[in-house]
Amino acid sequence: MTGNYGAKSTIGNLCHVGQKTSDFYKNATKIGMVTQDPKSSVDAPPKISLFAVAPFLCAPLIMPISDYIVTIGLEVHCQIKSESKMFCACATSFGEEPNSNVCPVCLGLPGALPVLNKHAIEQSILAGMMLGCVTPDISKWDRKNYFYPDMPKNFQLTQFDLPLCIGGGVPLYDLAYPKEIQKCIPNPEKVVKLTRIHLEEDVAKSTHHSTNSTIDFNRAGTPLMEIVSDPDIDTPEEAFAYLKSLQQILIYGGISDADMEKGQMRCDVNVSLRPHDQIELGEKVELKNLNSISAVRASLHYEIERQAEELDAKIAQIQSTRRWDANIGETQMMRTKEDAHDYRYFPEPDLLPINTASMVNKMRSQVPELPHEKRQRFEDIYSINSYDAGVLTSDQKLADYFENAATEPKLGKKVANWITNSLLAKQNETNTTISDCPLAPSAILDLVQLVEAGTISNNQAREVFNILWEKPNSKAANIAKEMGFEPADNDTIEEIINEVISTNPDKVSEIRNGNEKLLNFLTGQVMKASRGKANPKMVTDNLRKKIF
Repeated sequence: MTGNYGAKSTIGNLCHVGQKTSDFYKNATKIGMVTQDPKSSVDAPPKISLFAVAPFLCAPLIMPISDYIVTIGLEVHCQIKSESKMFCACATSFGEEPNSNVCPVCLGLPGALPVLNKHAIEQSILAGMMLGCVTPDISKWDRKNYFYPDMPKNFQLTQFDLPLCIGGGVPLYDLAYPKEIQKCIPNPEKVVKLTRIHLEEDVAKSTHHSTNSTIDFNRAGTPLMEIVSDPDIDTPEEAFAYLKSLQQILIYGGISDADMEKGQMRCDVNVSLRPHDQIELGEKVELKNLNSISAVRASLHYEIERQAEELDAKIAQIQSTRRWDANIGETQMMRTKEDAHDYRYFPEPDLLPINTASMVNKMRSQVPELPHEKRQRFEDIYSINSYDAGVLTSDQKLADYFENAATEPKLGKKVANWITNSLLAKQNETNTTISDCPLAPSAILDLVQLVEAGTISNNQAREVFNILWEKPNSKAANIAKEMGFEPADNDTIEEIINEVISTNPDKVSEIRNGNEKLLNFLTGQVMKASRGKANPKMVTDNLRKKIF
């Protein structure tokens, strides 16, 4: 792991300006924002209830915590989607029998020589292009020397001073933030700057048991991108959004599935605190064992508070590595942190430097439409609002589903409403995803067309939708007919409207005097009398014409 680690910040999601940490907790405990762990000692730090704190995060979100500036940095390790490993032909498939996808190269046996995976290099360059990075003409390989059982060669093949990608940035999408602060984002449309992206080989997977440890070398040698951010992140919530947004972009590019549960995306976090009058960064602490994006956020909240408490007590921080224990919600000391020179980097003698020009030219034509670009296009073409466009583009498969359904752009807004409301609600209810959705996109369009034609009402369409979900091979029009949802005769509807007007003279008088909200009441009476067969919009329009 190399490069800058930071993100300068005045984080204070929780403390007022100038308020000491200890004083904040005394006050916060009184209103239930924090609680004491009953299993801990009296002096143990209390736990922050994020749900209780949420209402306070918005006003204002950025305030100093105990008068310190917080610096956060993320190093994201992401496995590249590749059929073979970085330096050998072994498969990268997940879930295989332990130590079955191995060979002399990835096991580090004497005399075995590496052979480059060109596809992995190209995909890393593509990732850099999607994130606005620059690829130097020459990139080279280095050995990072360290001894640990998960690295059989006793060194890792990586890149030190000439990485594949330099600069760039990750845009933070609104819907990538935790839900409770999406309506009060302090820096909307922020782009977090990157230092570099370099390519390396993954290590083996170690599993620690009560009396022994086991190692599976299937993962060893898998192509791995390390994406290093600039000091440009301000809060744990921004770190959360950064990881969500980066994950979304990498999936859009087909570069990685970025599934943290499968170890395809992992993150190391560095955090330090310093007084507001201090220019140089404080001593950084690296956090490991973070197996989810939520864990990154939670560990940062804890670690910031821990360091602030110690600095308040005049306890100097040391550069170190700590592990996150999700069971107790605390970080624990592992070791003091190494510097780059401790790894004794030197150029890899068995691999030539990479001439990147031809690969850059090749990948330039393969840069896909990015989530924020697709979001803007949806707004422009389908006339849908920014929020709905954000929901639809938050998942590439969901975006594709919408476009396959919205083949008539003029109906795009109606189709979007059905997907973001009824379809996603049904998926949440049935614990399904868009990948296993039983309904074809055309079924949603059929429903919208039936409503637009006045064949069925919106309420009737919802009932048809529920039947369609259980019988996805059926046609919406046939289900509507079977349920008796045929439109009433126009003459009949006309008679009902006239009758409703004549039996409600007081309501009609109020409407004529300016209370047009009562039109909804009269419309309801017509819909009731027609047993829901009338088109409510057409009824309202007819009522308005007859009354005025």
